Amino acid sequence: MTLAACDLAGPSEPSAIPPTRPSGLVPDVPPPAPTSAERSEASRALSVHFQRLQNDLLARGLLRTDGGGPDTTFTDTVLARNFVRIALFDEFIATPTGLRAQPTISRLRRWEQPVRFTVEYGDTVPPDQRIEDSQNVRNFVSRLGRVSGHPTSMDDANANFHVLILNEDDRLGYADRLRALVPGIDDTSVRAFMDVPRDTLCLVLAFSKDGSPQYSQAVALIRGEHPDLMRLACIHEELAQGLGLANDSPRARPSIFNDDEEFGLLTTHDELLLKMLYDDRLQTGMAAAEAAPIARVIARELMNSGPV
Repeated sequence: MTLAACDLAGPSEPSAIPPTRPSGLVPDVPPPAPTSAERSEASRALSVHFQRLQNDLLARGLLRTDGGGPDTTFTDTVLARNFVRIALFDEFIATPTGLRAQPTISRLRRWEQPVRFTVEYGDTVPPDQRIEDSQNVRNFVSRLGRVSGHPTSMDDANANFHVLILNEDDRLGYADRLRALVPGIDDTSVRAFMDVPRDTLCLVLAFSKDGSPQYSQAVALIRGEHPDLMRLACIHEELAQGLGLANDSPRARPSIFNDDEEFGLLTTHDELLLKMLYDDRLQTGMAAAEAAPIARVIARELMNSGPV
């Protein structure tokens, strides 16, 4: 299992945990009914908190949506270095007491099978928000496939990447549903989903079979209490990280894979990282030492080929 999370912990660089695989058949546990229940005071208070947070970030010139510009130029050398740090390191490690942020070198992990997305909402998420978020996920899934060259689609009937948009009231009752979506999920992963600190804005859990570097399932958590731009930013970061760009780096710029929150939406730099990740010259499971020189060649070619 790989976990990646977006938080406001500052420029420290988290890591990831080794791949494990839940197995077995999906129990017959239906998704929550598409209703819009009343939210608790705690959830409403979170909405106020995150609105103030977004206002503060925007006032400081953060959560940029321009994709980068003349002030954020980078070279092929920088791009290759960022790729290694983001695609070949993990954000968190598993400990007996839970997950701990710690940079850990890993192997190249990505999807070999098509990625089939679906969006699931908690009972308290209102209908108008569901319409907006569903369209944003559809648009971004299309972009991910176009940029990476890997098959991505929306598929409610046979999904292997579940995007869960939940308010706090919904999430606190989601343990059974999470176990249904990911049969055999370990307790550490469930705790990571259920015990989310307020400064963790969103997260993604990606799973593989029997320690394989090939992803086979993923679950992303997007807080429903976020205002519109922050929800969209979480969709961009967690879905992209769930494809295999699992780590964050304080050196990556312009990039959403950086906890400084300067950029809210996927940048041109990040699109190049996705192209590199799914380039056929890189093999799933490659060690960093083997992948790095190939990444340098690909980065040089991409930077010399013009716009993304």
